[in-house]
Amino acid sequence: MTEPAHIWRQIEELMTGAHGRVTLVAPFIKREVLAAALSAVPASVESIECITRWVPEEVAAGASDPEIIELAEDDKRLRIALCPSLHAKLYLTGERCLIGSANLTGKATGRATNPNIELLVEASAAHPEVGRVLAEIEACAIEATPHMAALVRRQAELLKEHRPTASEQLREKAQQGWYPVTRRPEAVYLYYCGRAQFGRSVEAAILQDLAFLGVPAGLTEAQFSDWVESRLREIPALKALVEGDRLTNVELQHALQEQAGLTDEQAKRATETIATWLRHFGRFYTDVGTWELRHGRELS
Repeated sequence: MTEPAHIWRQIEELMTGAHGRVTLVAPFIKREVLAAALSAVPASVESIECITRWVPEEVAAGASDPEIIELAEDDKRLRIALCPSLHAKLYLTGERCLIGSANLTGKATGRATNPNIELLVEASAAHPEVGRVLAEIEACAIEATPHMAALVRRQAELLKEHRPTASEQLREKAQQGWYPVTRRPEAVYLYYCGRAQFGRSVEAAILQDLAFLGVPAGLTEAQFSDWVESRLREIPALKALVEGDRLTNVELQHALQEQAGLTDEQAKRATETIATWLRHFGRFYTDVGTWELRHGRELS
């Protein structure tokens, strides 16, 4: 049987012998494990690149720590980048590379009790598939910032307050029970990427929307808009109307009252908010005079 810390010893041995540049690729990274890996890297190594992903639901479940950004403040060699679609696990330095299933977490590396059964195999850094994955990462990765880390942590804490323990139940609630709260959809991406700050009430509404949208950190504005529109279309009261080409204020308000149990006033306000979001993020415009949302963009 494989010894519990076998995976960690593989990573530690690779880091100890590192030269030139170190690249760490893992969707889930815990602060303590990354700190241990960094401490094994010789001082002669000038560049350490860490690529990961931060999804509020995963952070809420304890799978990953956005606080690894603090390690980059202490070790100036470290650069952290985010790739929201990342699933690969890869550890590379010089001509050597470890590829397999293990994330940089206690359970995966055997540094925690009851470790996972994981696999890391050594391959040449020159292998074509290694180059392909690194090229894909380079094309989509965005440098992480303290703002992103703090925002993801706040979303994760909000989710923990509102959810049962099972992540599947949270996902179902996020997809079926969410509809937008903030009346200023144009402010959401600005807040998400740290370009603007808002008053407490606006900030609280935006944070709630981001948390239950489940938006991963590091999306471009176009990716963010596509993500939000796809979530809007999953709102049950809206989905049936869009598919049936019956999307009017009256139809949507009635659907929200019936399916979400909203009062007349609540449904009216929610309808207005959803329409504003659809116009901003979606491929819809308002037909003047009838308040009917149409597919497409409004012509000037």
